[in-house]
Amino acid sequence: MRLFMVLGAVIIITLIDASFSAEESKHVPSIGGFPMRHKIEKNVLSTIPSRRPSENHGSNIGNDPLTERSNKLEKKKLSVVHSSIQAFSADSNPLLKTAENEDIKTLKPSQFNKNRSNSRKKAHPRKKSHKPVPVVSPVKGISSVQTSGAAPLLPDRPVLTIKIYEPGHLNKEIDIKRICGYGGKYLKLLILITSAHSHFTARMSIRHTWMNYGRRRDVGIAFVLGRTTNASLYESLNKENYIYGDMIRGQFIDSYINLTLKTISLLEWTDTHCPRVKYILKTDDDTFINVPKLLDFIDGHKDNRTIYGHIIENAKPHRQRAYKYFLPYHQYGGSVYPPFVTGTAYLLTGDIVHELYVHSLRTYYIQLEDIFTAVLVQSLKIKIVNAGSFYNTRIPFLPCRIRNAISVHDIKENEIYDIWRKQMDSTVKCN
Repeated sequence: MRLFMVLGAVIIITLIDASFSAEESKHVPSIGGFPMRHKIEKNVLSTIPSRRPSENHGSNIGNDPLTERSNKLEKKKLSVVHSSIQAFSADSNPLLKTAENEDIKTLKPSQFNKNRSNSRKKAHPRKKSHKPVPVVSPVKGISSVQTSGAAPLLPDRPVLTIKIYEPGHLNKEIDIKRICGYGGKYLKLLILITSAHSHFTARMSIRHTWMNYGRRRDVGIAFVLGRTTNASLYESLNKENYIYGDMIRGQFIDSYINLTLKTISLLEWTDTHCPRVKYILKTDDDTFINVPKLLDFIDGHKDNRTIYGHIIENAKPHRQRAYKYFLPYHQYGGSVYPPFVTGTAYLLTGDIVHELYVHSLRTYYIQLEDIFTAVLVQSLKIKIVNAGSFYNTRIPFLPCRIRNAISVHDIKENEIYDIWRKQMDSTVKCN
């Protein structure tokens, strides 16, 4: 019985072996009419290093031109699908729509800045470029992409400032420690000078004269500018700031009609980098500031929540578009402006900076900076005090008149040197 079982097993094995041999002869190339043995092929293959399935995929057909074309078509399809997915993700990202859809009464500026920051992190990566990137407003239908000096395309309806203002600054080259060290702990006065990109000569004349008081431990002085879409001008500003480190640059496009955004930008910078400063003077680059007189003025006033400057009352809006100070009805509908300090030079107590910045974002945008500030002051019940030594116009360049003035407006670059010399002339005695 055992013998028959052994013989049966041998016969079955023989038949199976013959079947495999016949199958191999159909597919394996032959040499001399005899099929190559499977063992020989196995031995040859064993000398090739093994690969992971993902590495070996397509390795034998990659040189086929038809296969190459099909692979390229497949990659192109995958690329299109991937791009569509990315676009869908960006459009559906709720963080990108927060500023438009969320109730402004419940949206804090810090939350808005956080949302804007998160949305940038989730945006598609881009290559770094030294060219200025135009700023696009988050408001639908509004774009602030323009050349320096052009007016933004604002809607013909009221719009909240938070929908227009782009927070943040280009602080790469600025010397923050020199301008406002320790958050303004030892700083009595911070002077912020609004300047235009092309006003290089005006900035240099200020640096050579009254800006020298910025070397004092208790005084910090810096210029405030916006962005530009002019590549050569952008590089020139980078070089200037690398040398002097005294230019604060916001994210808005720098133009006359964006002066309100520039004022908000300097409030934001002060609130972020110099929150402990006692007083802030906002002025323009065509204004001469008598810093010693200003410091004496500060020592004689110990008020809180106050703005000092040249006050104008009962002024009426100009509705003609050709006029420089034109203001449309949808930005301000009143027939008379509230009392306001002229924007050429005014002094703020440090305790209202944060409040002004936060409230400015929740206020409807007004393109005239003086009037926008007046609306904020009225809403926040901040006191404004008229100071006769803040001159909104030119005055005779007499030594004693200059020494008794805190600010003199409408000064040309070359005139600043003459005023500075007369202020510093110790041979002239004044009563």
